[in-house]
Amino acid sequence: MFRYYFLLGVRNLRRNPALTALMVLTLAIGVAASISTLTILHVMSGDPIPHKSQRLLVPLIDNGPSRGYVPGAKPNDNQMSYRDAVNLTASGQGERRTAVYGVAGAIEAARPDLPVEDANGLAVENQYFAMFETPFLYGAGWSEAEDKGKTKVVVLSRKKSEKLFGAENPVGKRMRMMNEDFQIIGVLDKWNPLPRYTHLINGNGGSLSGEDEMFIPFSVAIALQLSPNGNTTCQGDSNPGFQGFLDSECTWIQYWFETKNVADRAALKDYLNSYMSEQRKLGRFQRQQPAQLFNVMEWMNWLEIVSNDTRLSVWLSFGFLLLCLVNTVGLLLAKFSVRAPEVGVRRALGATQGDIFRQFLVEAGVIGIAGGITGLLVALGSLALIAKQSKDLAVVAHMDWSMLALTIVMALVASLLAGLLPTWRACQVTPAIQLKSQ
Repeated sequence: MFRYYFLLGVRNLRRNPALTALMVLTLAIGVAASISTLTILHVMSGDPIPHKSQRLLVPLIDNGPSRGYVPGAKPNDNQMSYRDAVNLTASGQGERRTAVYGVAGAIEAARPDLPVEDANGLAVENQYFAMFETPFLYGAGWSEAEDKGKTKVVVLSRKKSEKLFGAENPVGKRMRMMNEDFQIIGVLDKWNPLPRYTHLINGNGGSLSGEDEMFIPFSVAIALQLSPNGNTTCQGDSNPGFQGFLDSECTWIQYWFETKNVADRAALKDYLNSYMSEQRKLGRFQRQQPAQLFNVMEWMNWLEIVSNDTRLSVWLSFGFLLLCLVNTVGLLLAKFSVRAPEVGVRRALGATQGDIFRQFLVEAGVIGIAGGITGLLVALGSLALIAKQSKDLAVVAHMDWSMLALTIVMALVASLLAGLLPTWRACQVTPAIQLKSQ
């Protein structure tokens, strides 16, 4: 019977093509507006590494002065000092750990026909690659021994490698970078998680677009006295020179822990609080602020990667969809009301109110499917236009299979909801009155 009602609903679409087209278009526009904004929010707020995001943790240690401190207030900075980063690495806490800070420098191409160019990258510790599961096209990352030995090695992004060396494997070659000779030991395959959670603060190109072009050992960057390529917050005075900068309370490093399991988070936080207590006794930390620990999703929320404006636009788009549903209800009432004689005849021939209800609700569902397909096309066009506005939007303005399915489901559910009142009204037709009027 469902198949019969479905085919009947398809045929009835042609009975009043202008009214049907208006209903389909109204529903499609409402669904397209909602799904376009929802798609952007879905991509921006999605979990970039769901199978281990609960075990990747960012510590936040407030080393600010007591002056102007308000207990419980959000810290002014989300990075940490060099001294704290070194201490956390030496602690051996967690299964893996790494300090991260942005670096930049000039690369001299191996080919004489290519000019010297700037490259943006990261100074990280050797466990960075395993921690974030970076895919390698050639070679691998460096070892702990190379980290401690301050060996000048570099891992390139695939894009940078192909620009400098073409399609060949450059592992083992040497390149001149930042006035030093580095040996290439690895090339990453295409890897650009959304959002770029590994380096959300001062990320090269932003939190959504851009790419880190090279990775060098953290110890090498410090030995070469490479200044951080990003924000640096200094609280209080520091001694002159790079060593004075390292010894200061300036914050410019991001830090990550990976725990073996989720339950280890509590023990790690206890250690951080103990560490802060110990540093207070040494006269460093002046604020009575406990340590904070964020997993990947919490860290993204803390940094407000998804702005309130983005969330508000989603709510506004759903408000527009609700308005479209109200209009669809009115159009369905008009469409079904003119078929009262048909309903009266069917009821006189033995059809029950349930039969009429199912028939008209299926017909509303057919309109929903048509509206969903049309809305999907409109949404894809809208996302293409949005993508042209900026690089960040171009990265997030695309649908995945889940959003494609959600578009059809949303249109179908919306049409069924819109069809409830008109269908109920159609069921209330009195057969005797309709037959007398004929």
